[in-house]
Amino acid sequence: MKAWMWLTALVAIAVGAWLLLRPKHAFTAAPPLTILLTCDVHGRLVPCGCFTGQLGGLTRIASLFGPAAADQIRVDAGDALAGSADYERIQYGYIQKAFAALGYDALNVGHREAHLSAAQLRELKARAPVTMLSANLIDKSTGAAIFDTHKIIHRDGWRVALVGVLDGHSIGDALGEGLAVEDMNVALGRLLPQLKGQADFVVLLAFADETALTNLAKQFYEVDVILGGKVRQPSQQLIKENRSLILATTNEARAVGILQVAQRKPHQLTALKGEVQLVSDRIPQEESILALAIAYRDEIRHTKLVIDDPASPREDMVPGVRPHNSYAGTQSCVQCHPSAAKVWRESGHGRAFATLVNFRADADPNCITCHTVGFGTATGYRRDAGVESPMTNVGCESCHGPGGEHVKLRSAGCAVDVHFRPVGAGDCQKCHHGEFSRPFDYATFWPDVAHGKEPAANQAPPELTDGPAPRSVSKAPPKVTK
Repeated sequence: MKAWMWLTALVAIAVGAWLLLRPKHAFTAAPPLTILLTCDVHGRLVPCGCFTGQLGGLTRIASLFGPAAADQIRVDAGDALAGSADYERIQYGYIQKAFAALGYDALNVGHREAHLSAAQLRELKARAPVTMLSANLIDKSTGAAIFDTHKIIHRDGWRVALVGVLDGHSIGDALGEGLAVEDMNVALGRLLPQLKGQADFVVLLAFADETALTNLAKQFYEVDVILGGKVRQPSQQLIKENRSLILATTNEARAVGILQVAQRKPHQLTALKGEVQLVSDRIPQEESILALAIAYRDEIRHTKLVIDDPASPREDMVPGVRPHNSYAGTQSCVQCHPSAAKVWRESGHGRAFATLVNFRADADPNCITCHTVGFGTATGYRRDAGVESPMTNVGCESCHGPGGEHVKLRSAGCAVDVHFRPVGAGDCQKCHHGEFSRPFDYATFWPDVAHGKEPAANQAPPELTDGPAPRSVSKAPPKVTK
């Protein structure tokens, strides 16, 4: 064998030996990354404020999360919008500003957002300071996506793909005009292969229930993290399904999700932390977000709304049918019911509107309904009347219903054939529920407003007619301020 051939063989053997025996370098992973999640904010820029001890509000979430950091991703999984009314859409603009101030990376579209029309959603998208995502909410006529299907972000050495979907099976007839919802599996089956090589891992924001979240994890191994959603309650623990970590939160901004992940090896994550945390009333409210809530209320104070038109149709009215009765105002009742009037004046009901004034919420339709008489009806409280209206406060007709015909017959000296049904716990819970009340117990709250028919002269008061006499309570009941 020629010398050069021997030399070549020796070099090849040496290179092979070096490759085989060289020291192994450890896999260099990116630093741990924390994902902060909200869902079902439901318009809660601030907690309602009617009672102490209320949880939640973006004002408190801002303090809980603190300033945005390089090792964080902040996302919302949907239903940040409170509803489809004009004032709720105005409010959503301020919620988006709050998300932007908190450094959010993306907002998924939920069912309440999908209740709006295609035109309204395009308008929201055009003004949105944070990217709105939905891979399967599409224009009904063209099939084109209304929002961005995904977003690639670079965060502290990571490349992360954020993808948004919503489950269309339970939205039904409430879907907005001009919209259609493509099946999540179809949309993701088309999109996920396109993301291969573009990101170190994929985060799916899915407004879907628990079963659907699990099924998505089983169907798509490309998805590393699934955050939801349309769930009955926040996750009790982090779930691992297939290759996906699943965490969900809900409850109208009273709870947030926190997920911290690290790279175990390329394209594989391990969870360092996965939990849901309550937004306690002990967390201070961030002043900058509180200022946004004040700005929203100032704007709608000077904005003509649909609900301000007495002729505007209400959702609970039958088209073409006019109500027979009208509201008369509490002062029309107290003349003939002095003992009930005394109870009313001494209760929180009698000063309920002052609560709104103190919070600068006296022009906010979200609050007015439960602090006035007949708001949103042709004869009830109107926003332009303000504190001078006889329909302010929680009055007699707030619980008993409109009394215009009853007052008219009494005033004319006619036989009165218009009477009121007894009031029970269900009537109270129209306003006293969820965050708008302390845990409601009729027997505890009723003594503060207990009243009945006026007694005849020289007679003891008859049995109460507004519901059953409550069981005894061992301590003084809390004052009702609604």
